Amino acid sequence: MTTPRTVLVTGGNRGIGFAIAEEFVAQGHRVAVTARSGQGPEGTLTVVADVTDAASVDAAFTAVEAELGPVEVVVANAGITKDGLLMRMTEEDFTSVVDTNLGGAFRVVKRASKGMLKARFGRIVLVSSVVGLLGGAGQANYSASKAALVGFARSLTREVGARGITANVVAPGFVETDMTAVLPDEQQADYKKSIPAGRFGTASEVAKAIAWLASDDAGYISGAVVPVDGGLGMGH
Repeated sequence: MTTPRTVLVTGGNRGIGFAIAEEFVAQGHRVAVTARSGQGPEGTLTVVADVTDAASVDAAFTAVEAELGPVEVVVANAGITKDGLLMRMTEEDFTSVVDTNLGGAFRVVKRASKGMLKARFGRIVLVSSVVGLLGGAGQANYSASKAALVGFARSLTREVGARGITANVVAPGFVETDMTAVLPDEQQADYKKSIPAGRFGTASEVAKAIAWLASDDAGYISGAVVPVDGGLGMGH
């Protein structure tokens, strides 16, 4: 049985973030989610936050701490895409994606680390993507922001590893969400051909890997990149 912890999942109002929050609730943890709009799953505390704004992140943490206690597990999941070929990508397309996906993780983890250092315990899980190391045409901004999380987690591990804090990266592949559901059948079939498992993953499969990394059992794992991609990103 894993120790009940106070968990914060950013972007927990839909898709993979929603599934992550659900899994932590199912395992008996105290769970909060940040969202710009909407709500997290039943049994969670939803706080409004914009990860591109440090003051907003700070206020969200303060609200969670008041209600559930210091945050012991943080899952930086909030992210956006603004896909386009490099030649057509605007400055704003690039900087906004990097500021949300990488800058957001930085702001959230920096704020979480205060309580973790004091408690000499913490689990930091950064949600990357198979595209971070495999690359994706039309995704130079997104791929760069997701690859950067690996260097961030590894630097964090070197800084805070001796304080009982781990920092790991989970890199999902193609997952059944609202985003993949709208792809034409032909395109979905093409994608599945490139995945050794022959299918898309489920948000629940990603959530279970993240919950395990946050558990007592994973205390000696840090700076790792855990793929949940059916073998798509092998060799990276």
